[in-house]
Amino acid sequence: MINLDERFMQEALKEARKALAVDEIPVGAVIVCKGQIIARAHNYTERLNDFTAHAEMQAFTSASAYLGGKYLNECTLYVTLEPCLMCAGAAYWTQLERIVYGASDSKRGFLKLNQPVIHPKTKLSGGLLEEECGQLLKDFFSRKRQ
Repeated sequence: MINLDERFMQEALKEARKALAVDEIPVGAVIVCKGQIIARAHNYTERLNDFTAHAEMQAFTSASAYLGGKYLNECTLYVTLEPCLMCAGAAYWTQLERIVYGASDSKRGFLKLNQPVIHPKTKLSGGLLEEECGQLLKDFFSRKRQ
């Protein structure tokens, strides 16, 4: 039986595949509150010509609109790639309860800094469905290099 974290990461992977289908870097995110998905998003940086249009940023905006407030302290972000510094910084201000990510990002992930970036109350889990999340990105960049 699949656990809830895996189920929600599978939903984030669906979003990543949507990004892939429109030639965006395949990163997907969902935000869950009280067992319900309240926001879904994927990268839109190319389509919007906006370097801030990462999946997490889109999901934060959508979840805040859904809840009618800027704090997501009862929510969990599921994202297929470790957040970058910008997204981790934004997550700080949302005061998320949890962040669960799939693949690590050794080049641009916020954990590379070895500094506290996310809110001190936010719990962090990484590596969920890491292979599947990472393979999507590897395949995308491999095709781009050809």
